[in-house]
Amino acid sequence: MDQDLDYLSEGLEGRCQSPVALLFDALLRPDTDFGGSVESVLTWRHQKERAVPHLVLGRNPPGGAWHSIEGSMVTLSQGEWMGLPDLQVKDWMCKKRRGLRNSRATAGDIAHYYSDYVIKKDLSHNFVSNAVVTAVEWGTPEPSSPGARDPSPLFQVSGFVTAEDQSQQSFSLSARSVVLATGTSDSPARLGIPGEALPFVHHDLSALEAATRAGTVSPSSDPVLIIGAGLSAADAVLYAHHYNVPVIHAFRRPVDDPGLVFNQLPKMLYPEYHKVHQMMREQSILSPSPYEGYRSLPEHQLLLLKEDRQAVFRDPQGLQKVFGVALVLVLIGSHPDLSFLPGAGADLTVDPDEPLSAKRNPIEVDPFTYQSIHQEGLYAVGPLAGDNFVRFVQGGALAVASSLLRKEARKPP
Repeated sequence: MDQDLDYLSEGLEGRCQSPVALLFDALLRPDTDFGGSVESVLTWRHQKERAVPHLVLGRNPPGGAWHSIEGSMVTLSQGEWMGLPDLQVKDWMCKKRRGLRNSRATAGDIAHYYSDYVIKKDLSHNFVSNAVVTAVEWGTPEPSSPGARDPSPLFQVSGFVTAEDQSQQSFSLSARSVVLATGTSDSPARLGIPGEALPFVHHDLSALEAATRAGTVSPSSDPVLIIGAGLSAADAVLYAHHYNVPVIHAFRRPVDDPGLVFNQLPKMLYPEYHKVHQMMREQSILSPSPYEGYRSLPEHQLLLLKEDRQAVFRDPQGLQKVFGVALVLVLIGSHPDLSFLPGAGADLTVDPDEPLSAKRNPIEVDPFTYQSIHQEGLYAVGPLAGDNFVRFVQGGALAVASSLLRKEARKPP
């Protein structure tokens, strides 16, 4: 916390653009990219007197979006990469008599681990769950007396908390600093085609789980149409396959496109995703079916959906094809929702003329403090700042904590 992170991060290279994230990852997991398991070189000490007072506001319990994911799904990252300081995932799993599958954990275990972590580290009083932030505003306060120096603008944070009886209570807080850590799964990306708002069209995997439980999709129903060629779409294919639900899987890119995530994952670590990729390749509409109940439509574009559950496509030759479907899942990514910020945060990005995107146009931050380049006192971590792997998020947290402590030290008595 007291080190010169800029100096220590110099010359590091890895699977992330952030120098501090690479530094922290190299100290926490010294040779993980080479398949090794060297112990962390960090020792953790809790110094109560240096704690910065803070509140964490979130819609879900601690663990955030992990609580919204189907519990049996296996994490993309290795289980060990999901760990937080001073409580290794494998140690926690041992105590719970759980095990890692192929060195990976289930989403349910990780959600439970994060909630448990907050309790074990005595942080519960810092967390407010079921909280929705509706506005974050800022301005520079008037100096209280001639010559008084205000170190940063004051933020006004407002929203509401939903109680167990579903009643809502509004709140308004003042803060010297605000850290944006909302991830990118708030607002699903849409195709923008006619019929996308029909009741059988959904934008998250939980709709397939609910339909399977309710029996509206089954081995004897019309197929589920899954749109997308990323990991969420692959998870939906695996889920449907597990329950023998027939699937039509459509995506716009060719199967061998190097940009497809399947072409970037090592086969040994991710056998189930490579199985989906193999199905996508071998199971196109042109070839006979080695996989019962699955058909892929590479380079097909969905044009419209009709009320009688007909899906109309354009194929690579420009011809139209129509399929009857029971349910449609559009899984083509998602966008962060920063509607609570002035201008929805558009002027905070690297390119203010383009929409905010974790991969292409994140919030522009100082690489060593993660403070917004455009607004003092406002920080962003995780995918909002371009750190899209869980293992690199903690380096951003280190940068923010280090910056906040420096500000605390500079405050006049």
